[in-house]
Amino acid sequence: MAPRIQLERAAWSWADTVKPEDVTEEHIEKAYRIRVPACKRVVCRRNCKGNPNCLVGIGEQGWLGEIDENSFHNIDDPNSEKRDKNKFVGLTNLGATCYVNTFLQVWFHNLELRETLYLCQNSRAEEHNMESDYEPQSICEHLQYLFALLQNSNRRYIDPSGLVKALGLDTGQQQDAQEFSKLFLSLLEDTLSKQKNPNLQNVIQQQFCGQSAYVTVCNQCGRSSLLPSRFYELELSIQGHKQLTECITEFLKEEKLEGDNRYFCENCHSKQNATRHIKLQTLPRTLNLQLMRFVFDRQTGHKKKLNSFISFPEVLDMGPFLEEKDEKCVYELNAVLIHRGISAYSGHYIAHVRDGRTKEWYKFNDEEIEKMEGKKLQLGIDDDIAEAKSQTRKPKCSKGYHCSRNAYMLVYKQQTEGDSNEKITEEVPAFLQKLVDRDNRKFEEWCIEMADMRKQSVDKGKAKHEEVKELYKLLPAEDGQPFEFVPLEWLKKCAGCWNFRMEGKCNGLSDLVIIFQ
Repeated sequence: MAPRIQLERAAWSWADTVKPEDVTEEHIEKAYRIRVPACKRVVCRRNCKGNPNCLVGIGEQGWLGEIDENSFHNIDDPNSEKRDKNKFVGLTNLGATCYVNTFLQVWFHNLELRETLYLCQNSRAEEHNMESDYEPQSICEHLQYLFALLQNSNRRYIDPSGLVKALGLDTGQQQDAQEFSKLFLSLLEDTLSKQKNPNLQNVIQQQFCGQSAYVTVCNQCGRSSLLPSRFYELELSIQGHKQLTECITEFLKEEKLEGDNRYFCENCHSKQNATRHIKLQTLPRTLNLQLMRFVFDRQTGHKKKLNSFISFPEVLDMGPFLEEKDEKCVYELNAVLIHRGISAYSGHYIAHVRDGRTKEWYKFNDEEIEKMEGKKLQLGIDDDIAEAKSQTRKPKCSKGYHCSRNAYMLVYKQQTEGDSNEKITEEVPAFLQKLVDRDNRKFEEWCIEMADMRKQSVDKGKAKHEEVKELYKLLPAEDGQPFEFVPLEWLKKCAGCWNFRMEGKCNGLSDLVIIFQ
């Protein structure tokens, strides 16, 4: 087809030689392309702008060509919602709850914690009538059911809204992810302490809780006082540091108490200069290290995120940081929690977690789960790049180390002789499995219903396709009888006062019908 400007010139070419008084009707028809013969399908391949009578390429190929069944419906294939074999189950993001999903996946892969939750007594579920819907009430019940679904559900991802609502996190606002971990563990500890089984009452303390003490030494008399404390995680400042060990060293460093901050010594009965430091006494089996990326900015009065790189090892020896050497002080990296984004008030959370059985690494991103190759942690570019104004080049990491500018929590598991997980069964109890089976049946019924609706939509679309295809066949050839496209809605309004003869009709041509003269 010739360019539009050439068609314009050809249509008005006579104007340069014909005098105004000699202009005829033929000249006008040529200029405005009236009574122009229809284009030939072989010569013209699409509806050309230069010929108002061109009917080539007006959409008939979509009807005369190959049938695309996906164009007949807007229903996704229900099979895409099914869990693949030997794959983990994802969690739906309910809006600003991605940080909750990351912690849930980390705790689910803690086999000892999962087994403990399954052992918790749940009389409501055990006595539950399967004909009615079971609704968990307590935090422990919600977590039990959620873990059972994560383990044996047929769904590709599940909805954690029950637990989110029970925790009061369904406000749609981003919460403090660094506070959520210890608050939830404290709440779970309180719930488990009420269990009748004494083996379950202290699980959280044994698994996550460590002991420390604030040691204060008076400079005047040398008296030392200890203030014992316990922790679920160590909050490590990263500002000005590049290595994880540097952050731990600063956490334990000695602090001088002088001036207005002097210490009241009970032995001297007066305020004295003193020194204070934190002493790590015992460490938990699971060591949570919070990298304090979100800090308060005094100049702006708001929180800000520190996007500096921190290097951390796959194997962490905590022996040098214990004043009393413990034989079990070597830890293996088990999870890395990532915050994508440059602001402390927005962004997205994902988790890299190592499977307790296979030792393989997975990236959990709400509904999407990706398996890492070669049983190695791989922090991708999208996990480490922040859209900051000044980009800092990622430092080279030594073998056995990883670097990240977005990691805000590291989870280390205590090394033990042999595989400590061999004795853990984490088998879903019968009463919970019945609930999972019921949910799986509902899901299968939904899949069948969606597949049937999809098929009906496809069948209806095919029938319509054939109808339109037959209509296109009625289009006359180049020298056939004249015709026009008329809006169907217009014809309906005028049906009471006009007499017309319809040779064919079709909703597929934008609700147009063809009227033959």
